[in-house]
Amino acid sequence: MEDKQRILLCEDDESLGMLLREYLQAKNYDADLCLDGEAGYRAFCKNQYDLCVLDVMMPRKDGFQLAREIRLLNPDVPVVFLTAKNLKEDVFEGFKIGADDYITKPFSMDELVFRMEAILRRVRGKKTKGLTTYKLGAFTFDTQHQLLIHGDEKTKLTTKECELLTLLCKHANDVLQRELALKTIWIDDNYFNARSMDVYITKLRKHLKDDPTIEINNVHGKGYRLIVPQDSLEVD
Repeated sequence: MEDKQRILLCEDDESLGMLLREYLQAKNYDADLCLDGEAGYRAFCKNQYDLCVLDVMMPRKDGFQLAREIRLLNPDVPVVFLTAKNLKEDVFEGFKIGADDYITKPFSMDELVFRMEAILRRVRGKKTKGLTTYKLGAFTFDTQHQLLIHGDEKTKLTTKECELLTLLCKHANDVLQRELALKTIWIDDNYFNARSMDVYITKLRKHLKDDPTIEINNVHGKGYRLIVPQDSLEVD
């Protein structure tokens, strides 16, 4: 039996929000309802969601700002905007942020679900074709089996080591922001989690030390950069 897909639903009209949540639950989704943008952001930091449905006009943090902050934490999660506005400027703003769809109120709940299902099918297709192996210089990094392979030597990575190295690979030769890494892997960017991440960075450096062309550098005040010669970085 497949796990239910989890939806973050942010709608400040409590009656409409509860109606939408009940409808999504009836359609076999696991839906969390938040009544303002701040609550939505806190929920996203604590939980893993397959899709976000965000009302544009919300107190404390509007849907556009919430989407921007969600995109910093997870650039891949699909976002659908709900709005009573139909101005072209608002539609353009939503898609500029990276919206996957934009639905104007009033709308049919069936239409919302159909659109969500289309987006989720597309995302599942991408995941099926997603990258599972990185070639880092003399190393092969198998993300699916959490293995770092160098010649005949195989190092089994912990889950957090694997998640952190995967993020570094996705940002290879660019800066991986500390906040993004902390909130993606540790959920919270507090002091203790930051120190924990530093320890894992040190462990990854030790794992990669046999190839001097591969480095993980500190970028002061920003985060880390995985240095990989361009001609040695491959993905499968």
